[in-house]
Amino acid sequence: MNSEPQQFHGTTILAVRKGKQVAIGGDGQVSFNNTVMKSNAKKVRRLSGGNVIGGFAGATADALTLFERLEGKLEQHKGQLARACVELAKDWRMDRYLRRLDAMMLVADKEITLLVAGTGDVLEPENGIAGIGSGGAYALAAARALAGGNLNAEEIVRRSMEIAAEICIYTNNNLVIETIES
Repeated sequence: MNSEPQQFHGTTILAVRKGKQVAIGGDGQVSFNNTVMKSNAKKVRRLSGGNVIGGFAGATADALTLFERLEGKLEQHKGQLARACVELAKDWRMDRYLRRLDAMMLVADKEITLLVAGTGDVLEPENGIAGIGSGGAYALAAARALAGGNLNAEEIVRRSMEIAAEICIYTNNNLVIETIES
């Protein structure tokens, strides 16, 4: 008998920054073991009056809590995304409640893209491309391959997410993609 707890799986979130555009896309699938529980979850959203876009991978309630906290940090630090993310990561690592949250986030504004994790890490991705979640590595590889072509950031995210959905059983083609132009 399998003693590991049953858990929700899945999510592919991809961020691509190219030219004057940044795009973050996420699929809609939520899986519980080998069952698709929901196919149209919205894991990408706008924050800070639309000036920031973010996507999450991990437990939904945990991620929503982190989005709320990030909104508060963005207000506190007058929309400075990097500063807000560093402060959120500090809280996430130090606070007894937040420390247990199981999620990762990709967030971006006109100037910067960041990966925020509960380990206290706030990383700016190499070449402006990052992927998280169960299909994140597949989407990341596809985006890196497509980045040198003529596609814009949104088109790269869409095509890369489609490729990830063809490979990863925890990723579907029900995509939400948000963009910001600089």
